[in-house]
Amino acid sequence: MATGIRLIKILLDLPGDDVYKRRLGARRNHTGVRKFDSRTRGTELTAMSCILPDDAAFCDFRQLCLSAENWVNKYDKEGIQVWMEVFPSGKGVTRSSKIHKIKCKMTIKDVSAATMYDVIHDGQYRKKWDPTTLESFDIARLSDHADVGYYSWLCPNPIKNRDVVTLRSWRVMDGEYIVINFSVKHAKFPPREGLVRAISILTGYYIKPLGPNSCSFIYLSEADPKGFLPKWVVNKASQVLAPKVMRCVYKAGQNYPEWKRQNSPDQKPWLYPEQNTLPTMDPAELAIQRGDSLENVDESSQAEQE
Repeated sequence: MATGIRLIKILLDLPGDDVYKRRLGARRNHTGVRKFDSRTRGTELTAMSCILPDDAAFCDFRQLCLSAENWVNKYDKEGIQVWMEVFPSGKGVTRSSKIHKIKCKMTIKDVSAATMYDVIHDGQYRKKWDPTTLESFDIARLSDHADVGYYSWLCPNPIKNRDVVTLRSWRVMDGEYIVINFSVKHAKFPPREGLVRAISILTGYYIKPLGPNSCSFIYLSEADPKGFLPKWVVNKASQVLAPKVMRCVYKAGQNYPEWKRQNSPDQKPWLYPEQNTLPTMDPAELAIQRGDSLENVDESSQAEQE
């Protein structure tokens, strides 16, 4: 369901509630809710009931991935680039001092976009290549192109491990592959003891073919770690963890075709919905997970451990 790249997500912070509300009130948010403003405020409840992302949501995510506005490059080596989002002063946007968004791009010269798309989806394969995973499983099918699942992962010592429950949706649009997810509330999967329930505001992948066996692979995440993190975590995110994870994903892409040939080669429910054996669930039973309903953990005084 989720990928080990979420190791980076503990470093990301939810914007202030005023910003979050403006996003919902001023335009369609990234969960696929249609546009509404002060003139259509009365239709807010109807709009919010449509929790599944629509095509416009995927187009918006693609635009975010390709935009250079308000992004500062923090790493650029060996075909891997990492950016952090910043806002110029005087723009009227309130942000905390922690990281808000991270975007990673990798140019891959020997693995196809279709293969990288399969790697992101294949939960069985993830257990082979993602060393940060504690537990990962799909919960239910919401549509032919959406599901809900649980994921927990290891964080760098001594930061507490995190988990999420997310709605994931995917599209193949004009030969390009897009996967997005965001956190939801599921009645049977409340926060667990010993883990910090983080929030994915908007996380996903944009994979564009560059040739028959090459592609551009972009990962973007905006998330709330539900905690106050030390500065060394922030620095490590852009300079060490993000590039390391991107290289791990790349290697997984190189090895996937051979692994898949030996492990249910014809089984790809993300491409063939009729193969999906998950129980179905009404999306209306889910609600968007808001950060103010979860506990914050102050880890800002934690020193880095080897």
